[in-house]
Amino acid sequence: MKSPLLSLPGAVPAEGLDEGVAAHYGDLFREQRALADGTGFVDLSHRGVVTVTGDDRLGWLHLLLTQHVSELPVGEATEALILSAHGHIEHALYLVDDGTTVWAHVEPGTEDALIAYLESMKFFYRVEVANRTDDFAVVHLPAGSIAEVPEGVVVRETAYGRDLFLPRERLESFAGQAGPPAGILAYEALRVEHHRPRLGFETDHRTIPHELGWLGTAVHLQKGCYRGQETVARVQNLGKPPRRLVFLHLDGSEVHLPTPGTEIRLAADGPDGRRIGFVTTSVRHHELGPIALALVKRNVPVDAPLVAGATAAAQEVVVEP
Repeated sequence: MKSPLLSLPGAVPAEGLDEGVAAHYGDLFREQRALADGTGFVDLSHRGVVTVTGDDRLGWLHLLLTQHVSELPVGEATEALILSAHGHIEHALYLVDDGTTVWAHVEPGTEDALIAYLESMKFFYRVEVANRTDDFAVVHLPAGSIAEVPEGVVVRETAYGRDLFLPRERLESFAGQAGPPAGILAYEALRVEHHRPRLGFETDHRTIPHELGWLGTAVHLQKGCYRGQETVARVQNLGKPPRRLVFLHLDGSEVHLPTPGTEIRLAADGPDGRRIGFVTTSVRHHELGPIALALVKRNVPVDAPLVAGATAAAQEVVVEP
């Protein structure tokens, strides 16, 4: 779905999974600084929007999600995952309940598969699942923003800012009064700075929540059974995940950033050393310079210098080995 805000001055379209919104509006670092200062907004209208209504909505979702949501307070934001039977991450949901409806935004293009799974699990529960992507656009206001939220708009408020479920017909008018726009690249740079994983970027077909630090925000370890719960409990109680998320400071003298999938090796092993991981997201940050998130083998020494392709990298621990 192509955003009407791509017609704003300076807008450069994003590519890949974020196609449909602006990568930037002509000044990447200015846009980052604005978001860090609590001004402006980010057009996330390419993301999927799914709602669940009905008297049983919270109890039913509680049975399916990794998060404890059976008593989710009205207006309280949370994150949750849906796992495969083997505990691998299939969906990531960013949720809020407004008292009658659970609203969730999800990665672009995943909403149909998510809805198909939810529909298959309805059984006798009093719930209705709907794809509202055509009707509502997600807009992000950074932490500290004083932009006025239109009356009646559902808001998901977190430590990183507010996500608005804005009627699509109001997107252009809201943009006109919400301050300077920032592109998805600015939003992503701050996401990487805060070590926040993203489905389809930090995940592959075998990722489990422990590898990304999602246990702290999207998984409740004391709740009852859900699909994949056995793997979560076994790894948490009896073992360690095979990989761990790390934050990388990249050599700033390199012209090009290592692309997602770039192989990581120990610097001491040279260019022919064995592969110990790969880059998941790389960005240019307005203060930190080139940085990245990466998945590496759990037993990689936490103080070992690394190379991502040909780029030197120093690691910071995100998930403890």
